[in-house]
Amino acid sequence: MDKPPFDPQNPLLGLRRLTPARIALGRTGTSMPTGAQLDFQYAHAQARDAVHLPFDPAGLSAQLTERGRDSLLLHSAATDRHSYLQRPDLGRKLSDASAQRLREHALANPGGVDLAVVVADGLSALAVHRHTLPFLARMEEQTQAEGWSLSPVILVEQGRVAVADEIGELLGAKMVVILIGERPGLSSPDSLGLYFTYNPKVGLTDAYRNCISNVRQEGLSYGMAAHRLLYLMREACRRQLSGVNLKDEAQVQTLGSKDDADMKGNFLLSPPND
Repeated sequence: MDKPPFDPQNPLLGLRRLTPARIALGRTGTSMPTGAQLDFQYAHAQARDAVHLPFDPAGLSAQLTERGRDSLLLHSAATDRHSYLQRPDLGRKLSDASAQRLREHALANPGGVDLAVVVADGLSALAVHRHTLPFLARMEEQTQAEGWSLSPVILVEQGRVAVADEIGELLGAKMVVILIGERPGLSSPDSLGLYFTYNPKVGLTDAYRNCISNVRQEGLSYGMAAHRLLYLMREACRRQLSGVNLKDEAQVQTLGSKDDADMKGNFLLSPPND
């Protein structure tokens, strides 16, 4: 690997090769250099575009069909993007027509499922368009291997996280996970979030959900996100809960020495005492 560039006027410049964070930008007098300012404006424009990019549920449904997966297209109570952004409460529930359609589907397919799978545009349809299919492919490999039953992929336009609770309840699902576009950052306009709930029902707060964030190529890999989700599913069924009382302690192999690779557990937690 080439050595990081060294600038005696900006000795931190080499750190920029290790992170997308805006560090060591330099300065011109008391201001940022023109290049750094233009990069910031470009990133800000990308974030705004991600929020307003129209969701394409029909296109996503067609791609799922090509892969042999059934899907169901629904809509939240927010009729358009403007009402979605101005009225968060409308994005947290289905429209009357969509709720009725889901009830009819549940009546035609009684018995419930282990996991209801929901996909919503959230605040970044870009994230959903880019990452839904590859993540679902990795997730379904693991759920199939462990024998979990899944619902059709429920696509919700103008949806927020809590809409998944209503969907899970109407489907009679034991658990629900929603894949949703997260609020864009200035270096991550396409970050996908996963929110998982055990025993979903209308009225639950965020305290009853587990979040797996920053699923994208530059962040948490699809395989690792699926691994963490399967861990939460197993533990939720064993302990019959989710949310703040269910910690992510999935066993993860770390990169480094053999001793490091043998360490198990969440790297944020203290290692067990021998």
